[in-house]
Amino acid sequence: MTVAFFDTKPYDKPAFVEFGTAHGLEFRFFETKLNASTAALAQGCEAVCVFVNDTVDAAVIDALYAQGVKLIALRSAGYNNVDVRHAFGKIHVVHVPAYSPYAVAEHAMALLLTSIRRIHKAYNRTREFNFSLGGLVGFDLHGKTVGVVGTGRIGCIFAEICRGFGMRVLAYDRFPKADSGLAYVSLDELFTQSDIISLHCPLTDETRHLIDGAAIEKMKKGVVLLNTSRGALIDAQALLDGIKARKIGAACLDVYEEEADVFFEDRSGHILSDDLLARLISMPNVLVTSHQAFLTEEALRNIAETTVGNICSFFENDGICDNELCYRCGHIERCKKERKERCF
Repeated sequence: MTVAFFDTKPYDKPAFVEFGTAHGLEFRFFETKLNASTAALAQGCEAVCVFVNDTVDAAVIDALYAQGVKLIALRSAGYNNVDVRHAFGKIHVVHVPAYSPYAVAEHAMALLLTSIRRIHKAYNRTREFNFSLGGLVGFDLHGKTVGVVGTGRIGCIFAEICRGFGMRVLAYDRFPKADSGLAYVSLDELFTQSDIISLHCPLTDETRHLIDGAAIEKMKKGVVLLNTSRGALIDAQALLDGIKARKIGAACLDVYEEEADVFFEDRSGHILSDDLLARLISMPNVLVTSHQAFLTEEALRNIAETTVGNICSFFENDGICDNELCYRCGHIERCKKERKERCF
């Protein structure tokens, strides 16, 4: 069985080749992203494997369907880049619901500590033998209130890490977890009470620009925002305005609303055409990493193992895979688990 693998990076190949070979899969690796112009590269393949910045809209789905592709295998948990509704009845879609929630949660805490203790600034100074401490004053996490938006596995693990620092944890989720021990509050209450706000929810129509100008107005002066989930959860212009108005004390971003043509690539020799991103990066209280929160050895192996398992399960079990995303009843992730049968 041949799988077209789009947006390939060097760190993707070893684990996918290992697990793919063990299960009789041949990956056809392409560095280019999947979009309407590159969909033809999947000709002769039974499945395609895509990542977060591949474009899997209606036009791409129709092109893949016409070529006989039967499965879209996401090697990520998020699926906002896939038109799951349009795919229903044509091509099945599977994802990796969990690979290493510790990787993302730990990266969020690493960003927070780096930002508030000015570690990145101190590192740059000492490399130039500048050992002064001016401008490096931070603050204790102990006793601070952190608001966790989204309490899936990553959000819950981040909350536990915060508890380990002696922080008070508030949580918001449309579907609160029973017996989680978390103190759930309304979103407005979380905004008004939190010293630090960390986003761990998926990107949907309801959560797009969850953090906008109105939300920022409700927050404490000097609030620290963390986003290791999806860029469009935050209105980037509103974020910049909040920083300039001294409302937001710091922002730690592993994702960005318009990251698709920037992140994962070396742009060091080019002029950055995204003025908004350039302005954010230039701010002394903004820390940006390029969607690397997932990037640990454990996570990469888990992603490859689960993705290969999804593909094999689908083709070996008459189209049934536990990690399928289905639009039959509108409950994209829960539908398959409730019905225990193939989606179409």
